[in-house]
Amino acid sequence: MAAAHPEATCLALPVTDQGEEYAYPERVRFQIAERDIRSYERAAEYINLLNVDAVCLQHEFGIFGGNDGRHILSLLKKLQMPVVTTLHTVLEDPSSSIFETMEDLVELSDRVVIMTERGRRILRDTYGVDEEQIALIPHGIPDVPFGNPDVLKPKCGVDGRFMLLTFGLISPNKGIEHVIRALPSIIAEYPQVVYCVLGNTHPSLLRREGESYRMELERLAESLDVSDHVILHNRFIPIHELEECIGAADIYMTPYLNPAQITSGTLSYAFGTGNAVISTPYWHAQELLADGAGILVPFADPDAISMAVKRLISDPDELHAMQHAAYAAGREMIWSEVARKYYDIFEETRREHAGVLTKSPSFRPAGARPTRLPDFKLDHIERMTDTIGIWQHARHTLPVYEEGYCTDDNARALLAVTLLGQVSRAPAERLDRLATSYLAFLNYAFDADKGRFRNFMGFDRSWNEAVGSTDSHGRALWALGTCMERMENPELDAVAAQLFMQALPAARDFEFPRSWAFTLFGTTAYLHHFPGDLYVEHLQKELLHRLMHMMEENRRDDWPWCEDILTYDNASLPKALLLGGEASGNEAAVSLGLESLKWLMAVQTGVSRCFSPIGSNGWFPRGQKRQWFDQQPIEAQSSVSACLEAYRLTGDEEWYREAQRAFDWFLGRNDLGIAVYDSTAGGCRDALHMDRVNQNQGAESTLAFTMALAEMRLAHHEERPARMPTGEDESWRSETEIQDSLPSLVPEEHQEETRHVRDKG
Repeated sequence: MAAAHPEATCLALPVTDQGEEYAYPERVRFQIAERDIRSYERAAEYINLLNVDAVCLQHEFGIFGGNDGRHILSLLKKLQMPVVTTLHTVLEDPSSSIFETMEDLVELSDRVVIMTERGRRILRDTYGVDEEQIALIPHGIPDVPFGNPDVLKPKCGVDGRFMLLTFGLISPNKGIEHVIRALPSIIAEYPQVVYCVLGNTHPSLLRREGESYRMELERLAESLDVSDHVILHNRFIPIHELEECIGAADIYMTPYLNPAQITSGTLSYAFGTGNAVISTPYWHAQELLADGAGILVPFADPDAISMAVKRLISDPDELHAMQHAAYAAGREMIWSEVARKYYDIFEETRREHAGVLTKSPSFRPAGARPTRLPDFKLDHIERMTDTIGIWQHARHTLPVYEEGYCTDDNARALLAVTLLGQVSRAPAERLDRLATSYLAFLNYAFDADKGRFRNFMGFDRSWNEAVGSTDSHGRALWALGTCMERMENPELDAVAAQLFMQALPAARDFEFPRSWAFTLFGTTAYLHHFPGDLYVEHLQKELLHRLMHMMEENRRDDWPWCEDILTYDNASLPKALLLGGEASGNEAAVSLGLESLKWLMAVQTGVSRCFSPIGSNGWFPRGQKRQWFDQQPIEAQSSVSACLEAYRLTGDEEWYREAQRAFDWFLGRNDLGIAVYDSTAGGCRDALHMDRVNQNQGAESTLAFTMALAEMRLAHHEERPARMPTGEDESWRSETEIQDSLPSLVPEEHQEETRHVRDKG
């Protein structure tokens, strides 16, 4: 999975035999004690804590503790994410106890994966599993080039020999003794033949009987005088050595004795890497070797084995044709192909599983009643703040020290507490203490020699870069300008003014539209405080014209936007046009801002007309499908802010309703019906995934909610001016018309996903 999808992080939880210790690789993060049911429950708690997206259970009855391996059910019952269970054994005639275990296992699994068509039929006919719950994915194999066995034989110590091979854990049901009994007849005609058996004795057999079966095989070879033609290699073979041994083999032997074996990983490996196969007709072999892809011989029949081997040795053309056919058929079984199929199932089950975890919100249609705004709660902001500033990230509600601080978040924090000073009942000294930390951070972040802010600071208070991003610089200017406009502490106001003037010149060289937008927010606030500053006025008009030019150059009737893709913090761009246009009396800029914002809000509409921001897992490139997840709080905040600005400018109540719709996203009126704001902790969760919320409450998310709430409160307090002329305002298409012109905005599959969430809720 990790190789096929590098963005995926995979970890493993093995079940460890009692009294055994293994040198597990780094991917193994937690081991389950086979017979300890509490160990299974602790494993579930551990998986839930890691907030993983999906669990893939590899199920075999003999692996897990309890009667018929029922201990694993106690783990599955506690998991909070989808479960995809791969069944390695499916019995056609199960005991009542195994039947009950299978029923429970299927009930607790979102999907069951089977590796053969026979297995699918048994699940459907014997256990009554719904066809839609079953996925058929073959056993995975390594992707190795097709080669000449003679090249690899010297590495395996069989140079010049014709090699028969069996590998895997050794036990009596493998039927190895029947191949040994066939050897005298084979060797009489082809003395160059050697039979290699690679692998340890099965651990459970070893515990019960020691090496009695292996010793029995050795005695049998001696009694038949074929010891020189039998290699019993008693050790675990690393994958690279195993691939060499499989490549050196001429014929792979699976003389298994149990006809009901639904899957054989060793058969898949050998077949898919280009071996001719002679096998008994157990279920998996019957299916894989159909149509002449191998030779099937009766169970426990040395004579039939001897005849099949001699047939292939005597006919090299048939042997080579069989090897090539097996290799070609195996291309669909290589790990990358199998991983892709599993990945698709994980994505499907995440969408479907969302309905199990959520409930449909009780919101009435937008505009039917105002939503009561939550009270302000500073607990989590204070928890995330120390004497240096606000930490970037949190694990749940705990600050993550190792990921340090950043200018972006401290600028947001200064903005938030500045706004809170006007609309909350928090004591002024409490807000001043926070504002002092954030402003001091910005002051330290500014490098006067370069005229730029640094952005990322480590836990050791050292800067991780010489110059930060232009977006972080723009956000700092925005915060400083707002501080001057609204802060009632003259000492902090003076520091903010000095820092703003030092940092502003760098904005002339900014190249990105969001950096221009954030700077425009700062200059607009500054000019409210210091009207008549010609330098700032000129810079503001220059940045506004750049943004307008970019919008006019790129916009089309069906895409009124300044870029070919919608990414992050989108609503800040039309808001900048509105603010800058009003400040400079530029009606064209205001019209562009209203048009692009109206279109954006139509695009950001999901099922049931809830606010549904562009997902960060791929964004929305022009002409392609938009991504629905992961949805970020910053999108809701910037949309609230932009719509309130449009409301303030135009007096159109529809803009206030749009702001309310975006704000309600925090409270649960979203595609999953889950509250993103945590009213208990006072923080905001980091994202809305396709099946749940991200439980971490970092600075950006919490501050986005706080700023959105503060602006909603301000909209009640501030007097609305007269409607500003907006050119072609009345001729704009309605939101419904915009959606009708873009039918792919809410595709059928997303409607189905969301209906599933709400129906199951």
